Amino acid sequence: MHSPDLPIRTERLTLRAITPADADAMLGYKSIPEVVRFVPYGVLDRAAVEEKIRSVWSRSQFDQPGDAACLAVEESATGRLIGDVVFFWRSETDRTGEVGYIFHPDVTGRGYATEAVRALLEVGFGPMGLHRIIARIDERNEASVRVVERLGFRREAREVDSILVKGEWATMLTYALLEHEWADPEFTS
Repeated sequence: MHSPDLPIRTERLTLRAITPADADAMLGYKSIPEVVRFVPYGVLDRAAVEEKIRSVWSRSQFDQPGDAACLAVEESATGRLIGDVVFFWRSETDRTGEVGYIFHPDVTGRGYATEAVRALLEVGFGPMGLHRIIARIDERNEASVRVVERLGFRREAREVDSILVKGEWATMLTYALLEHEWADPEFTS
């Protein structure tokens, strides 16, 4: 399996491996309740951010199905870390992956999440040779839904009260995009 060649550069962003030096910037948004509302973990303190960087988030390559590549997202012009993305390799046989993303609220509405996920799709459908990439989103996370819909993902499932997140039942939406759909110029414009 092909791991992403890093850094990945887009028009305005640089996606790169997460390092211990990113702890302060990540704490800046992962400590905000509204930002982490729809992710599996709660508000993080410095020690938790540092531990997650050490144990999980610094991984930026795939060795086997189930692995995830976590990448810092920087504004290229400023070098400021504004969020992070994750790309899961779900199955070698089925050639599937999954994307996830979280960004600082200061950059909401600028299209950075869409641009970063588009870069992951280019890697997934390009060098990695994936057939299908999904995004699983809490239905209440309307901003995240808009990101994947803007990229041409189609909603395939709505699982009512399917997982318990932070003491609340969450209805999960599954969005998917196939490689032939991504190759269609209508989807990539």
